[in-house]
Amino acid sequence: MNILATMLALGENSEGPSIGYILLYVGLGLVGLVVLIVFLIFTKFIKLWAQAYFANAGVRMVELFGMAMRKVDPQVIVMGKIRAIQAGLNVTTRDLECHYLSGGHVPSVITALIAANRANIDLSWKTATAIDLAGRDILDAVQTSVNPKVIDCPNPKSGRSTIDAVAKDGIQVKAKARVTVRANIERLIGGATEETIIARVGEGIVTTIGSSDSYKTVLENPDTISQRVLEKGLDAGTAFSILSIDIADVDVGENIGAKLQADQAEADKRRFQAEAEKRRAMALAREQEMVAQVQENRAKVVLAEAEIPLAIAESFRSGHLGIMDYYRMKNIQADTSMRDSISRPRPGGQDKPENK
Repeated sequence: MNILATMLALGENSEGPSIGYILLYVGLGLVGLVVLIVFLIFTKFIKLWAQAYFANAGVRMVELFGMAMRKVDPQVIVMGKIRAIQAGLNVTTRDLECHYLSGGHVPSVITALIAANRANIDLSWKTATAIDLAGRDILDAVQTSVNPKVIDCPNPKSGRSTIDAVAKDGIQVKAKARVTVRANIERLIGGATEETIIARVGEGIVTTIGSSDSYKTVLENPDTISQRVLEKGLDAGTAFSILSIDIADVDVGENIGAKLQADQAEADKRRFQAEAEKRRAMALAREQEMVAQVQENRAKVVLAEAEIPLAIAESFRSGHLGIMDYYRMKNIQADTSMRDSISRPRPGGQDKPENK
């Protein structure tokens, strides 16, 4: 009112009375605009403020207006603060806003904290928000810690229904296990997930069956598998604690040992056949080489025999061989040929009949 009076006095002292009224109207408009904005804000947040006030949540109207300016959903913050205060949790409005702006799920974190508080599980706000921001479902983790869940091994989504292993006698054994786990809040940050539990349990089952002397031992005492697997401490470094491992089903598969022996025998047979074929090919090649060598030697003989007439003619010219020597040589050759024809067996194995 003092500002309006001052503006009106300035208008009267001026040259024209119209300026004072203009300033008065402008001042009234500004005051009305401010009142309207305050009224709209009050109308928008009055319900949330009233809920927080009667729940002793301690959320002020200025804080609600600041949330709207920071693009924070006041409904989520106020309801989360009310739930936390009613459950006896020490959570401030700034903590809720910070987690919301960080991309966290405020309702899930508040629900998880309330559930952990009721179950006497040590879970702080810092740990809960860290788990939530890491991408883990904090509410599911707390529920799993309170109510353990069962994991099928192998995972049905992997496309396999059983874990196959072979005993020492060569018989295949198919097993299916169910692992009861409980979430470990302390190791939830940085701990391995369910896939690691499934992989380790599967490895333990395969090792246990493989170390058995006979498949009959596994069928008679399937609980030995779970006992040996539990002794390995498979939950180390994971976000879960294994409570029990139960063998749901055990069945006999194929005779892998006999199949492997048959495959090995077939492989040996093929190897021996290949080696025999190799030796046969080498023998054929050697035979062809010998035939070629015989032909070569025959050609050399023919060449040598062709040089005999030339040598005889040279002997005649040089006087080393006379005509009588030549006739005696021809007679010797004829006698030799006759003896060869007499000693050679006749065709059909029949000798020439004697003259009577």
